[in-house]
Amino acid sequence: MVVRTVKWLAPVLAAAVAAGGFAVARATSRADAGPAAKGRPTARNVIFINGDGMAAAHREAARLFYAGFDGRLTMDSLPVSGQLTTSPRDPATAVTDSAAGASAWATGQRTYNGAISVDVAGRPLPTLGAQAKAAGKATGLVTTAQVTDASPAAFFANSTDRAAQDDIARQYLDVSRPDVILGGGEDWWLPAGRPGAYPDQPAADPEEGSRGTKGDLIARARANGYQYVSTAAQLTAARRGKLLGLFANEEMFQQHPEGQGDVYDPPVSLATMTRTALATLSTERNGFLLFVEEEAVDEFAHNNNGRRTLQAMGELEKAVTVARDYAAAHPDTLLIVTGDHETGGLAVEDTATTDESGDGVSAEDGPFPIRGSTLRFNLDWTTESHTGQSVPITASGPLADRFTGQHPNTYVHEVLAPVLTR
Repeated sequence: MVVRTVKWLAPVLAAAVAAGGFAVARATSRADAGPAAKGRPTARNVIFINGDGMAAAHREAARLFYAGFDGRLTMDSLPVSGQLTTSPRDPATAVTDSAAGASAWATGQRTYNGAISVDVAGRPLPTLGAQAKAAGKATGLVTTAQVTDASPAAFFANSTDRAAQDDIARQYLDVSRPDVILGGGEDWWLPAGRPGAYPDQPAADPEEGSRGTKGDLIARARANGYQYVSTAAQLTAARRGKLLGLFANEEMFQQHPEGQGDVYDPPVSLATMTRTALATLSTERNGFLLFVEEEAVDEFAHNNNGRRTLQAMGELEKAVTVARDYAAAHPDTLLIVTGDHETGGLAVEDTATTDESGDGVSAEDGPFPIRGSTLRFNLDWTTESHTGQSVPITASGPLADRFTGQHPNTYVHEVLAPVLTR
């Protein structure tokens, strides 16, 4: 049996928690309490948070590690909970990818894997991001992936192939026009051979480098009135208004197997980007849609990398806390936290059990400490791929009660469309 050790992880993440103001919810606040009631405000704002690849075991592992037996994560303290099924409409597989999963949210239709908000015949579908913008709402996206990656793209673009990230960036500028775009993926905004703030072929990943085919989209964004920022200091100094921030060549982390260059140290945290986006979007009197994503949960789970998956879950939790605090102060805000699919076939196991998955890539990770206890747990992986598990969804604010029970992932669109398109 191979069990990977993580002796250094607890103090590292404990320090990060202390420094970052990590908040673990142990009680539900009055502002978050219960389903919609008579006289309660209608939803004007929507904050939709995606823990890419996150399902029940990821949330439980993070709860044990960060909050302990008697604690609750902020994402799990939201007063309404349910489940979403995740299957796509793909002739080759019953298990979704992020493109089809997010397209179901954004359009209300299932589609094939790799599709960005097009139907199974490749025809473009209306997206919630573009529709919210047309209805006079502010819109924004925040992610630790490329800003043009599958999940945010599904809300703001149409493509038969998720790999066409340069054209997705072009659509952001020419078609859907999100007010705030923050994350990684500078490579797709610049033509090959024209590095920007982040150099081509960096030592951490020599395969990265500018690769766009649509010209200098950063220059076009500036011409369209966007401020462009590429560092934490520039983001802090940015004035209110349309904002494009690209903080890495590709993803804002290095998703390698454990001990082989795996790094989660974004130049700007997901929580900071979320806070900045909310400050900008909240100036729109007609309300807003903000999509927030922690991509690293999925990417590190693909590598069966337990220590980094937990670290990414911690950063996601900080962003959820920022959103929860905003929603508590703005009761016309619907806050939703879910995942597009499960990654890794993950289980939380006792340290005394035998590793049934063997000594290969799916060997157990651990042991990890349970906060406030002398007990520990292992993370047991069964695959490096996605699975067909349903995923938890938690919510607060107006219309949150609609998410009680189990629903298909297309149901998200059913609930949000009347809010965002009127």
